Amino acid sequence: MGKKYSILLVEDDASLGYLLTEYLRMKDFDVIWEKEPTKVVDLIQSNKFDLAILDVMMVQMDGFTLAADIAKRYPDLPFIFLTARSLKVDVLKGFSLGALDYLKKPIDEEELVVRILALLDRLKRTSDHAGENTIFNIGMYRLNSSTQELFFESEVIHLTSRESELLKYLASHPNELCGHKGILETLWGNNDYFNRKSLNVFITHLRKYLAHDPTLRIENVHGRGFILKTNVVKNE
Repeated sequence: MGKKYSILLVEDDASLGYLLTEYLRMKDFDVIWEKEPTKVVDLIQSNKFDLAILDVMMVQMDGFTLAADIAKRYPDLPFIFLTARSLKVDVLKGFSLGALDYLKKPIDEEELVVRILALLDRLKRTSDHAGENTIFNIGMYRLNSSTQELFFESEVIHLTSRESELLKYLASHPNELCGHKGILETLWGNNDYFNRKSLNVFITHLRKYLAHDPTLRIENVHGRGFILKTNVVKNE
């Protein structure tokens, strides 16, 4: 597998938590399993994780609330959901919080490993290319994609990894049509219905962040993709 990845598993079901922990360790992951979501923030503060796997339906705190807290405090930590809640509204809520995947129970352990490796490999490839251009002047804003920070005058907006990736992608192609397929396959790894809905949610986030500059706009080209209308300057 190459690098040994470190996984945080938050699951309050003792049987499933034990099963997944042992299976992931057998597949050469470092795994810390936490049953109590209220202890997760301290764990993240004292450990370096490559990915968090969050159950949604937990007694002490639901996974959506936990994910929102993680995204606010540690926006560079990617996370996925593992849950029995498969209604479309739940899936879309999960993606809107910044989740990189949403896996439905019962989960096949082999499929889980394949998805984790594909996701982490994609994140690594994105990180490897991050040094090409990390600073983008976007109208009155300045994006530092390496720190996931968006600056406007004295304000600093801390972006999630997905928000930063998406804004960098658009800023790398200013005033050009960025097709749905290209965005989704590059950043999400898969061009499917739920990922397209997730993309729309993140576009909404970015439009809100960029609203201070009236010369900026992200145009929707129906059925095709998006165009970031602006003057963008890339600094190496």
